[in-house]
Amino acid sequence: MIKQWVKLKSLATTALILTSFSLHASWLQPPLSHTLTAVKTPFMAKDFSLPDVDEEMVKFSAYRGKVILINFWATWCPPCVREMPSMERLYRQLKKDKFVVIAIDQMEDEDQVFAFTGQLSIEPTFTLLLDKNSKVANSYGVKGLPTTFIIDKKGRVRYRAIGGRELDHAQIKKIIKQLIAE
Repeated sequence: MIKQWVKLKSLATTALILTSFSLHASWLQPPLSHTLTAVKTPFMAKDFSLPDVDEEMVKFSAYRGKVILINFWATWCPPCVREMPSMERLYRQLKKDKFVVIAIDQMEDEDQVFAFTGQLSIEPTFTLLLDKNSKVANSYGVKGLPTTFIIDKKGRVRYRAIGGRELDHAQIKKIIKQLIAE
C-alpha cells in the first residue's frame, strides 16, 4: 500500500510539474524580431504561378507595380503561426496603398491550410498560395521557415528575413511605406 501511495504521489508531482511547465512555456519562445535585412544587390523576383486555397491559379506577375511581401510558411511551424496575426494586421493597414501580402504554404494541401486558418483568431484576408512541392521556395533559395521577402514595385527583392517577425512593427511598416513612396 505504501509503495502504491509513493507511486501515486510521484505521478501526481510529475503531472503538476508538466502542467506548470506547459502553462509557463511561453518563456521558451523567443520574441519575434522586427528587423529586415536589406539585400545588398537587389535582384528580380522570380515569376511563378501557384494555386490558392480555392484551387484557382494565381500568377505572381499580376501584382507588378505593388510592393509585395512574400512569406514562405507552414502550419506546423511555430514561428510561422506566431507571425500570422501580425501579417494580417499589416495587410489590413496598408492594402489600400499598393501593398500586397502573399503567404506561400509549403508542402501541405488546401484542406490542411483551410483547417488551420479557420482556427486563427483573425482569419487571413491576404493571398494564401500552396507550394505543394516547394518548387517556388527552392527557386527563391528558402532554407528555413518562415522566410519573408519584400519586393519593390519594379519587382526587385529589396529585403529578406529568416525567422519569425512582428510584421506590423513600426520599423517594418516604415520600410514598406518608403518602398510604396518610391
